[in-house]
Amino acid sequence: MPEHIHPPTDAKLSRKIRRYALILVVIAVILGVWGEVSRVMARNALTNDTERDSLATVITVKPNRTDIGENLVLPGTVQAFVEAPIYARTNGYLKVWHTDIGTEVKKGQLLAEIETPEIDQQLTQALADLETARANANLSTSTNKRWQDLLSTDSVSKQDADEKAGDAAAKKAAVDSAAANVARLRDLESFKRVLAPFDGVVTARNTDIGALINAGQSSGSELFRIADTRKLRIYVQVPEAYAAVTKPGMEAEMIFAEQAGKKYMAKAVRTSNSLDPSLRTLQVELQLDNANQEVFPGAYAEVHFKLAGNAETLRLPANTVIFRSAGLQVATVDSSNHVQLKSIVQGRDFGSTIEVLSGIDPKDAVIINPPDSITNGMPVRLAPQPEATQDKGKAS
Repeated sequence: MPEHIHPPTDAKLSRKIRRYALILVVIAVILGVWGEVSRVMARNALTNDTERDSLATVITVKPNRTDIGENLVLPGTVQAFVEAPIYARTNGYLKVWHTDIGTEVKKGQLLAEIETPEIDQQLTQALADLETARANANLSTSTNKRWQDLLSTDSVSKQDADEKAGDAAAKKAAVDSAAANVARLRDLESFKRVLAPFDGVVTARNTDIGALINAGQSSGSELFRIADTRKLRIYVQVPEAYAAVTKPGMEAEMIFAEQAGKKYMAKAVRTSNSLDPSLRTLQVELQLDNANQEVFPGAYAEVHFKLAGNAETLRLPANTVIFRSAGLQVATVDSSNHVQLKSIVQGRDFGSTIEVLSGIDPKDAVIINPPDSITNGMPVRLAPQPEATQDKGKAS
């Protein structure tokens, strides 16, 4: 065999090399295609993630109906059932006082005595004037009787007899006037004794022995203040939204800071039947039996009204409402996860929830805490409901 001729094994080796090279090329092409596909898929995934992350994530709630009553808490002003300032009805100086603050008094009980030297002197003079008038009247009466007897015998003229009769009548009128003046001064004398007008407690004493006393409310100062605290009045200003359901006979639970842990029941006895034009509130009066004297007039009361619910209206959390120039609105999410803004008509405000009279449907998914930038038709992403909420919904 000549030396330049290769053995058959060289041809096999060449074919193997070409085969391996082809395999490497195919692998390289596959790797290149796979790399490009991976980059495209990653780019698409990144785009999708970016678009998804750019959507606002919202939590929704369904409107509900309930006939469970609401607890309306309002401040109340406590007043005594009857309370009156006591003023002097005569002038003088305070001689002595018999009752101090906190003293329980009965109707007609003596509170204080006033010295009235001027009234005493006026009464003495008036009594003397009355005696003078009576003496003059007696003389005129006897003179008139004699002249009438003389007239019957034509001993005197009728004109003279009539003058004597008129003088007797005038003297009798002077007696009546003097007697009336004496009665007036005796009434003023009786006002030297300051008496309690009703059963109660002395809540203020604004005078002392020797103090100058002036009669009346305009010129004089208040001597005492008496309050009947066995029963109390509580006045509450009810907002307009609840005025229609606030009626006499309603019971309310009251809490006082000075009586920690205790609750008192009171009943509404009357309302003003008119709203205050400046506050838009209805004044309600409640009465509380205070026979044990545990509650003080002037105290601050926390009044709890239990209002009946209305199962015909829908309720939403207060943090679902949007306040805009167009009025009250809520943001709902439709089946394609797009926002639909709806205008609503609000009823009563229960604090954490509000009553919605119209504008939404019980099946609406209403967004809680909607962002200020939310607009109609805006795509959103629904946050998964917490398991506790879902379980609660199933249970209800």
